[in-house]
Amino acid sequence: MLNKLLLSIRVPRRLLGGINRYLHEIPLSKDRYGIKRAPFSSITDKDIQHFQNILPVQNQILLGPEETTGYNRDYFRYVRGLGTIVLKPRTTNEVSAILGHCNKRRLAVSIFGGNTGVCGGSIPVFDEIIVSMELMNRIEAIDEYSGILVCQSGCVLEQLEEQLSAKRMIMPLDLGSKGSCQLGGNLATNAGGIRLMRYGNLHGSVLGLEAVIADGTVIDLMSNFKKDNTGYHLKRMFIGSEGTLGVITRVAIACPTATTTQNVLFLGMESYEAVLRTFLESKIRLGEILTSCELIDRVSLEVTVEYLKHAAPIGNFPFYMLLETTGNKKEHDDEKVREFLEFAIGRGIVADGVLACEPSKVEKLWQLRERIPAATYSNNFCLTYDLSLPLERFYDIVPAMRERVGHLVKVVCGFGHIGDSNIHLNIAGDVLTNEVQQLVDPFVYEFSRKLNGSVSAEHGIGLLKPKYLSYSKSAEAIALMKQLKVMMDPKAILNPYKVLV
Repeated sequence: MLNKLLLSIRVPRRLLGGINRYLHEIPLSKDRYGIKRAPFSSITDKDIQHFQNILPVQNQILLGPEETTGYNRDYFRYVRGLGTIVLKPRTTNEVSAILGHCNKRRLAVSIFGGNTGVCGGSIPVFDEIIVSMELMNRIEAIDEYSGILVCQSGCVLEQLEEQLSAKRMIMPLDLGSKGSCQLGGNLATNAGGIRLMRYGNLHGSVLGLEAVIADGTVIDLMSNFKKDNTGYHLKRMFIGSEGTLGVITRVAIACPTATTTQNVLFLGMESYEAVLRTFLESKIRLGEILTSCELIDRVSLEVTVEYLKHAAPIGNFPFYMLLETTGNKKEHDDEKVREFLEFAIGRGIVADGVLACEPSKVEKLWQLRERIPAATYSNNFCLTYDLSLPLERFYDIVPAMRERVGHLVKVVCGFGHIGDSNIHLNIAGDVLTNEVQQLVDPFVYEFSRKLNGSVSAEHGIGLLKPKYLSYSKSAEAIALMKQLKVMMDPKAILNPYKVLV
């Protein structure tokens, strides 16, 4: 009956051909990664009728290839699934009813947010029911006295930033994908971003949350207090769990007061040793006003300048750094920034640099960092890796990878958040051959393990990294993670094939 229902949906031949051509560019995840379907039930027409009773409003249920294509592949063209139904709840009660039914029937569920992840964590592998959080986008309260935002988890990060600015507040989290990423997805992957150095990670900013576990039980962990020392910090289990333990539905997050001054420095260095010295001096001399400290290598800047059709702000150097300061005393902040720049250039640590404080010039400099992923993804393929490595060896992975595959690809570049030891390695080109794939994986993760690094700094594990989790976690830690999964989701319906194998 379900097949007849799907076949009855009329898709224009021209559009269907376009869908099929695009999808065929991306191998099915089950084939690419050799995954076998777990013994879940298959959805029937009775299930669809039940979901229609839960979600009575038009456009809360999508069926068929025309409507669900965008939910079956990720933006970065790594993964593709076979989901035939998308459910879009508006309330926690609707999420609860959906999961309760899926758990009873043992129907697998894939949780879908803004689709900006790079590990395939939100895309189905087989025919999982896709639960999209996009309609759970209501801001419930912004309290300027306590500095607390309460909202549903489907709110887009940039829209939250816009609403907070009216109250002279900011989000503690800022990402290049803020125009489409959702707060719940940010929490589920424990996203880091460019403000982590100043404001810390989400474990510290999130005061409370609400989540629905696999059997439909609503776990209310909401709190509006920075001090709430009442037993286990259960909220932290859901942050970084990538939808495998429950679905985050509401959030209370502490938001800093907005600053009134902003300075951005774009600096050129002749060596990585100079990068480290610049980082150290920036912490000492800029202190409390230092918000971000980013590394960009020569190749990253070259591909981004070409992509943006901009001129490079300074000359050609092996390394560049983008430093941002924010504060509330313009004369004080400006003086500290100028003194730092004069010191760094005067001592020969920095070879050249520019300073911007006007919003338009600041934005243009930030684009040179934030658009690096888009510039490298504009190639036919791009492999991206997200690692935490010791600062003294932070950049070593890039020349090592250039030696291995530089002659087989167009781009091997490194950039990232040197302020919190998180480097991004991108490898891009025209054709992703088996030779390139085998030379890259698992070399990247073995390299990280040798340096006692992390195979995932801020993007999570998802579908692509479960077999490398042991490179950063002990057997005992992974065993405990599996015990928690079994306890909270005994039928394993939530985001199967992700994080744990």
